[in-house]
Amino acid sequence: MDRIRIVGGNPLHGTIPISGAKNAALPLMIAGLLTPETLILDNVPRLADVAQLQRILGNHGVDIMSVGKRPGDGQYQGQTLQISAADIIDTTAPYELVSRMRASFWVIAPLLARMHEARVSLPGGCAIGTRPVDLLIMALEKLGAGIEIDAGYVVAKAPGGLRGGTIDFPKVTVGGTHVAVMAASLAKGTTIITNAACEPEITDLADCLNKMGARISGAGTPRIEIEGVASLHGARHTVLPDRIEAGTYAIATAMTGGDVRLAGARPELLQSALDVLAEAGAEISSDADGIRVVRNGHGIRPVQVTTAPFPGFPTDLQAQLMALMVRAQGASAITETIFENRFMHVQELARFGARISLDGETARIDGISTLRGAPVMATDLRASVSLVIAGLAAEGETMINRVYHLDRGFERLEDKLKACGATIERIRE
Repeated sequence: MDRIRIVGGNPLHGTIPISGAKNAALPLMIAGLLTPETLILDNVPRLADVAQLQRILGNHGVDIMSVGKRPGDGQYQGQTLQISAADIIDTTAPYELVSRMRASFWVIAPLLARMHEARVSLPGGCAIGTRPVDLLIMALEKLGAGIEIDAGYVVAKAPGGLRGGTIDFPKVTVGGTHVAVMAASLAKGTTIITNAACEPEITDLADCLNKMGARISGAGTPRIEIEGVASLHGARHTVLPDRIEAGTYAIATAMTGGDVRLAGARPELLQSALDVLAEAGAEISSDADGIRVVRNGHGIRPVQVTTAPFPGFPTDLQAQLMALMVRAQGASAITETIFENRFMHVQELARFGARISLDGETARIDGISTLRGAPVMATDLRASVSLVIAGLAAEGETMINRVYHLDRGFERLEDKLKACGATIERIRE
């Protein structure tokens, strides 16, 4: 199993290209099931989760071709996937595939919408809370699906096809909104989704579906209206840049000091996180080409942050911010409101010398001036990279174990950091 070795203490200087967003690429790939024609996606990141979803879609009979680089393509430019679901040969998504990644459960929506049936295993994925699928099931039932749970599988049927309806989510759910938007695209009649998630990845999916012939308005707001169509056609769409990756490298720059340009990053996708970084003492500027983050010698100021759905501070940057606050000049507090078990990185950060106490859903961090490298273990995707951030600033050597979590969400992380002066290497075993 691979490990990552870091010798801390080097400020970061240079340019980091931001990859396509994993959280946008996955639902976009799944949307390829909605049409028998070819969907072409550009700027798809090369990640373990993307490869896993390709295997899951292949199980349904989807042909996926990865197009090689063309002249002029950049070193880190994402891959182009041609997704063709001309013939869906199996409407079952088995446990051994779905259990490895939660987002793969979302195939239930296009399978049900197009084939009028689906049998999908209850999901697995990161151990950061229960993240139940009850709201996703509720959305499909509102569109006329009959659903039963049988031996760990969700069995959904809509013999005459789905029908438009009103879906009022009791709480904001990104997965539920993705599922509702995809299913309603082929439903008969009009669907209204209220209390919808406003994340940029929802808007990206809606933009792609509209290119495929869907009639979706209001994506990016709490109220989405979808006029169902009889069929969708092929299209070409570029995956938006990864706001979580951009925020992670911005925090890493603030942690180590230095001057880094995040090429391709779009500030409007992570403005709340950039505002917090500015409050912590980093200098943030942006232009048409990306975001620049600078911190030259000034101390890190403490902050008080509560995670919230977009446009609030994202839960997927909570662990990274906590690593930064470990070196703040004073006491900070981070309250996690999205997932109930997302503080597993606390005990690993403590191995660097961090002083963190938990009180319910709030972590209180007393900043210290010096971190010391240590052997640590990744527990989930975002927690993994918080350990990288701590290791970049720690004295001595840090060894991060179980880095397969990192490979699920960060494309060539060690290469990008090394190009900016970090002493970091992957040890393959």
